[in-house]
Amino acid sequence: MIHRAGLVAAAVLVAAIGAAAVFWFWLEAEPDEDRLVLTPGRFADLSGWADDDPTDALAAFLKSCNRFGPKPDDAAMGGTGYAGTVADWRPACDTAAAMSAGVAGNDPSAVRTFFEQAFVPVLAANNREEEGLFTGYYEPSLNGSRARQGPFQVPLHIRPPDLIAVDLGKFREDLRGRRIAGRIQGGDLVPYADRTAIETGALAGRSLELVWVDNPVDAFFLHIQGSGRVQLQDGDVLRVGYAGQNGHPYVSIGRALIDRGAVPREEMSMQSIRRWLADNPDGAADLMRENPSYVFFRDLGPDGPLGAQGAVLTPERSLAVDRKFHALGVPVWLDGAAPTADGQAEQPLRRLMVAQDTGGAIRGPVRGDVFWGHGEDAASIAGRMQHEGRLWFLLPRDVAARLTPSG
Repeated sequence: MIHRAGLVAAAVLVAAIGAAAVFWFWLEAEPDEDRLVLTPGRFADLSGWADDDPTDALAAFLKSCNRFGPKPDDAAMGGTGYAGTVADWRPACDTAAAMSAGVAGNDPSAVRTFFEQAFVPVLAANNREEEGLFTGYYEPSLNGSRARQGPFQVPLHIRPPDLIAVDLGKFREDLRGRRIAGRIQGGDLVPYADRTAIETGALAGRSLELVWVDNPVDAFFLHIQGSGRVQLQDGDVLRVGYAGQNGHPYVSIGRALIDRGAVPREEMSMQSIRRWLADNPDGAADLMRENPSYVFFRDLGPDGPLGAQGAVLTPERSLAVDRKFHALGVPVWLDGAAPTADGQAEQPLRRLMVAQDTGGAIRGPVRGDVFWGHGEDAASIAGRMQHEGRLWFLLPRDVAARLTPSG
């Protein structure tokens, strides 16, 4: 039964075209609202499938399988529900683990055959639009000190103990995928301090500083990337990762620069934003504070970076998606493009990845953020990547069968 009360959480079969069925998943019953459309296909439909070496993707998938392990069989995978339950994924995870333990795990042909036999590719679309925006992110490097001294005056904060994060989907089915955060005041949940308030001292004196860095712009972009490496004065490297967010919406300062006419839309990139901030020091702080979202960090130890699923990310094989629509841990085929490291051209980006992360700017059924890893090339590609592409999700055969008219 479909319940309509303003917001809707349902999966409705609306059409069948030949042997392929098209399914619509949505969260709001407005005609212009984003709607996930899933169309089962064949591996022959995936451009470049035979040319990709999927061995790194197999390793990334196993990291996600390890996150499934402790969960009960009936635990939902997430998103709109089309990916089924953890039990649906255990056979594929078991086979992948067995392959990885033997020589077949290093054989691209054998790994490709495994994915072809275990999964069915399902094309994602937003309403009737099959292409969406794909960007990139990376693990940046910063300079820091455990003590506030000299040039190290910008704090990275740990998560405050009074920050309350709420998954609204646990309270109402029609709010699945929506989250808020705040603090308790007089028995009510109220908004937490925004970026401006925090940067002007709202958390001062509470011993919440994890580390101090020397550049406010580097700190700002670390908030966007979600994880990074801090080179400490004593020679140690501190890996920091996402530990929470203040609940305020992410606002793109790149869009603000475009709206002002400060940077042409076609020239927008992380590099162009950094140039503007460097060339306009008097306005840099105010521009960055137009984004009220503020991220808190934790010490990751030797491993990292970690995605939202809790799995260590794999460069060029981990993808951030919108959890409102999609489950984490699902293999995905990206058919798109990316800039070259020198920024002078673009190259095809057709490869098998795993949905293992999410982000404040990743919104929509056909939207993704590719993790490029660490280093100058990763930063260059991630900062310039704004390309259209198509997204296929690989579902276990039994799960994909439920998307057919006979399911």
